[in-house]
This record gives sequence, structure tokens and C-alpha cells, in this order.
Amino acid sequence: MAEYELQQFELSRTESRGAVRRLLTEHAEYGGWELARLRRYPDGTRRVWLRRRIIRVMRTL
Repeated sequence: MAEYELQQFELSRTESRGAVRRLLTEHAEYGGWELARLRRYPDGTRRVWLRRRIIRVMRTL
């Protein structure tokens, strides 16, 4: 079973859709993150969960 590292953050309602898209694209391209969940609340704030796979290095002899 795959193990994932999670990162969670909250974005204010003043952030435009384009700014949020750029932020998520940068995390994906340069950090290897993928969008796990994005939740938008009635007050306009967004909570974002990103994940990336943990790669374990096996020791060889």
C-alpha cells in the first residue's frame, strides 16, 4: 500500500481563481504534490489538501 505525505493549507476568499490555480500548479510542478481534496466553504475560504507519495529507499548489500 502506498504511503503519502500530506500538506494542508487555507486560502482566503480574496484569492482569485487564477492565483489559486497558479499556486497549485507550482506545488505540483516543483514539489511533486497532487491535489487530494479542495473544499470551498460558504464564506468563500478554501481549504486545500495536497499529497505526494513517500518513496522509501531500500538498502542493498
